[in-house]
Amino acid sequence: MRFESAVVTFTGYAYHLLSMKKHLSVALSLSLLLVSCGGSGTVAECTRQYWDGLVGTCLPADYSVIERAALRERGVSEDVIVAFKREKAVNGQFPTVTVTQEALSAPVDAATYSAASVQSVSVLPGYKQIDQETLVIDGADITLHIFMAQPSQDEPEQRFYQLSTTMANFGYSVTGLTPLSPSRDIEKEIKQIMSTVTFQAPLPEQGAEEEQP
Repeated sequence: MRFESAVVTFTGYAYHLLSMKKHLSVALSLSLLLVSCGGSGTVAECTRQYWDGLVGTCLPADYSVIERAALRERGVSEDVIVAFKREKAVNGQFPTVTVTQEALSAPVDAATYSAASVQSVSVLPGYKQIDQETLVIDGADITLHIFMAQPSQDEPEQRFYQLSTTMANFGYSVTGLTPLSPSRDIEKEIKQIMSTVTFQAPLPEQGAEEEQP
C-alpha cells in the first residue's frame, strides 16, 4: 500500500507524526515511572486472557496489568488506556507494553493506519529499523514494526515493538519497550502480548483464565 494514500486519508501527515511521537514518549515515560515498582517473575508463558471491555490480549505469567485509573494517578497521559508491565526488571528497566487510543476525524481502515504509523516513526532521532512482521489482528493484516530510536536525548536508545490498527472511529497503537538488546525470552513475551491483542471481545479459551478489571 502506498504511503501517499495514507497521508491523504488522515487529516495530515504532520499530525500523525506528532501523534506517534507522543505514543512513543508516553511508553518511554511510563517505563521510567515504573522503575520503583518491581517484583519477582516466573517462567514466561501465556496463562490468562485479559479483556477489559475495550482491549484484550493473552498475558504471560509474569506480567501485571496497570489499569487506566492507576495510570492516571501516576500522571500518565489519558491516551493510554492500559499498560502491561513485566514484574522483574531487566538491567534496571521493566519491559512494558502500552495501548494508546486516539479519536479519528473520519474512519480509516486498519491497513492504512498501520502503514502510516510505520512511515511516521522513521524520522525519529536515532531511528533504525530492526525487523517487520505481519500479524493478523482482528482479521486485518497489520505490521509489527521493530526498531530502535532515541525519542528523548536524556534517555538511551531503546528497542520498540509497535503495531497500529483501527476499530470504528478510533486508532490504537500498541507499543512494547525493552532494552536495546533484549533476551530471547523477553522478546517472546513482548511478541506474545502483541500478537494476541484484540479490540473485539475474544471467545473464552479452554485452559486460560479470563481476567477482567
